[in-house]
Amino acid sequence: MIVVVCPGQGSQTPGFLEPWLPYLGDELSELSEAAGFDLVEAGTVSDADTIRDTAIAQPLLVAAGILTLDLLLADGRREKVAGIAGHSVGEITAAAGAGILPTHEAIRFVRERGLAMQAAAALEPTGMSAVLGGDEAELLALLQQLGLEPANFNGGGQIVVAGAMDALASLAANPPAKSRIIPLSVAGAFHTRYMRPALDRLSAVASTLTAADPTLPIWTNNDGSVVSDGNRFVELLVGQVSSSVRWDRCMQSFSAADVTGIIEVAPAGALTGLAKRALRGIPSVAIKTPDDLPAAFAMLDQQA
Repeated sequence: MIVVVCPGQGSQTPGFLEPWLPYLGDELSELSEAAGFDLVEAGTVSDADTIRDTAIAQPLLVAAGILTLDLLLADGRREKVAGIAGHSVGEITAAAGAGILPTHEAIRFVRERGLAMQAAAALEPTGMSAVLGGDEAELLALLQQLGLEPANFNGGGQIVVAGAMDALASLAANPPAKSRIIPLSVAGAFHTRYMRPALDRLSAVASTLTAADPTLPIWTNNDGSVVSDGNRFVELLVGQVSSSVRWDRCMQSFSAADVTGIIEVAPAGALTGLAKRALRGIPSVAIKTPDDLPAAFAMLDQQA
């Protein structure tokens, strides 16, 4: 039972699309209009600061993920996939892969998502930090005291927290026992109350989308459950920007479903890394470049 996973913001690196151009160049150019900028330029020659911009990073990640997913699932391989899931903005990639959203509508939605979240982040200075290790209950109690929120429950002993910069500094100065705090280079406190100003804009865009019921099982970041209604999944995509990402529960669901392999689409690495810690013994393939496709094909062929 193979599950395909789609990474979220922060997975992108300068030039990551360069080796994919012989395979994706024309398609990326066609999607650039829907994205509102040149995806090929962003994915090949733009620097780290440029592609860190939320309004650039999110459409770039989703477009790259959708198109590499198309390569992965071509030639009858789609029938060998047991399900799909995405982390944060990667849920839009997964929605397209599951047939909930047509590709151009997924890109249009993620463009508005990036712009709306960028505008919300500009309202006041906020940030995010990764907390590695330590006791979860102790951390959550401390976050409540500081006015911080858990943004991403990533599993494998990692929780990303978010909120006001002074509160994050206080957390770093007095972390929970046996934990390590790593400040993240992001534009704001995503997946928290600070993103609520983005909801009206996203709801308006979502009302114009043509959602279909998924043709692949798809797990939600909301609680790790499988969602069978396409309109409901789109509703969850809207609410997701201001609520915690429960990737830990998605991985728990993978384990409960007896998943035997995980394939991560480009730009891969983050989610297979989490799986190696939380789902020990389950093989995985991170499709970072086209050279990784044969290993992914081989994993799917084992399901025949």
